[in-house]
Amino acid sequence: MWLDGRVLKGFKDFLFRGNVVELAVAVVIGSAFTALVNTFAGSFLTPLIGVLGGGGKLGGTFELNGQTFTWGEFVSQLITFVLTAAVLYFLVVLPLHRLLERRVEGEEPGPVAPTETELLIEIRDLLRAQQAATGTNSNGPDRS
Repeated sequence: MWLDGRVLKGFKDFLFRGNVVELAVAVVIGSAFTALVNTFAGSFLTPLIGVLGGGGKLGGTFELNGQTFTWGEFVSQLITFVLTAAVLYFLVVLPLHRLLERRVEGEEPGPVAPTETELLIEIRDLLRAQQAATGTNSNGPDRS
């Protein structure tokens, strides 16, 4: 059956890997941050642009051949985009680049991988444990 213990364990390992949990947290924080920036734009930027642009419901508007152009709303959204991009750059991208630069320069060590000898010893020990559990004995000489 495809829904046996191994599949469930694999799925649980996938869910609790740091990347998935961190991604879920990032999505929640990102949506909360977006709501905050949109509220700031609606509460402060749009009225300010309206005052500077001569009034209008959405801040700066003009009419041409019966069509209303709300340039103030566009400017407000443009400022919102720039603010969002700046916060992401300075709070996420820049610190990550600094961390990666330190790793490249050797200031901060990366994860240490086991040596080939350590891996071979681990494989040998696992094979011995498996043979002891099944009661079989190896035919080759013991080289430990």
